[in-house]
Amino acid sequence: MDPPERRRGAIIGAVAPTDLSTWFGRHVPDSWFTAPLEVRADRDEIGVVGELAAPRRRAQGVGDPRAAALARVHRFREETRDVRTRIAAEAEHLFGRKVSWGARCDGTTVLFTTLSVPVMTRLRMPERAVLDTLMEAGVARSRSEALAWCARLVGANEREWIDALRSALDRVAELRESGPGAS
Repeated sequence: MDPPERRRGAIIGAVAPTDLSTWFGRHVPDSWFTAPLEVRADRDEIGVVGELAAPRRRAQGVGDPRAAALARVHRFREETRDVRTRIAAEAEHLFGRKVSWGARCDGTTVLFTTLSVPVMTRLRMPERAVLDTLMEAGVARSRSEALAWCARLVGANEREWIDALRSALDRVAELRESGPGAS
């Protein structure tokens, strides 16, 4: 059995997001991105997204800028695959979480190698009816997809409230760490 500090999930709870950003900042080549990395984590996954340099425009007003950005992200993904895989393997061993990658270019964000994690929930008939309506209307193919759609909708429409809630939770974590017996 692994030592307690290496068990799945044991380390990440003790690692602040800024520490994860620092770790990835030290391991990801400086030449890859034009801005500091965006590193987010939950119980299952660490997501790393970087900003790529915008593609050069051949002529003003010629071509689709989004298509050029997508091509730039695709090229980055292919060219960096081996190094990203090596970095991810080391981080996964150290932090006990899968690592997913993404890139942002000229306002377009593409996530690759991301997890889709099953979540168990108990819903009463009125909540199931909402999910079933979304399925019947063709918005979702399954209750699982409908629930994910609802979560994305709340996340998009209640962003300010969700951010305030996250900040409050971060503050609670800081207080716990500085409380009695913290040392």
